[in-house]
Amino acid sequence: MAMSRAYKRYNYRVVLLSLIYAAFLLAAVYAFKHQLLSGPVAWIAAILPALPIIGILVAIGQYLAEETDEYLRMMMTRQALIASAFTLSIATVWGFLENFDLAPHVYAYYTQILWFVGLGLGKLVNRFQASRGAL
Repeated sequence: MAMSRAYKRYNYRVVLLSLIYAAFLLAAVYAFKHQLLSGPVAWIAAILPALPIIGILVAIGQYLAEETDEYLRMMMTRQALIASAFTLSIATVWGFLENFDLAPHVYAYYTQILWFVGLGLGKLVNRFQASRGAL
C-alpha cells in the first residue's frame, strides 16, 4: 500500500523533530554534566528537549487533520487511543504503587516514552486486526 501525501509529510516532520530532540537532549546533558549553565539559561536548556516531543504530538494532530483517507485516519486515531490507554493505565497503577511506597519514583517525562511505546503497540494491533480482516 502506497503512503499518502499526508503520511509522507507526517513522517518528514517526525524524523526532523526527532533529530532536533536528539541534538537538544545531547547538548543539555553535556551542558549540565559539565555545569556550564545556571539561572534562566539552565531552565531554557532543560525545557528545550521537550519542545520537539511536543512538536511530534502536534505533527500527529496535523496528520489527522490533513489525511483525506478515512481508513488511514481511523487507524492513526486507534493507535493514539491505544497509546493513551496504555500510558494512562501504567501511570495510574505505578502512581498507586509509588503512593504506598511499593515502587520507586519515576520522572514524569517517562510517560511520554510509554506513550510512544503504546503508539507502537497500537500499530501492531492495527496490523493484527487488518490481517484478520476485523476492523
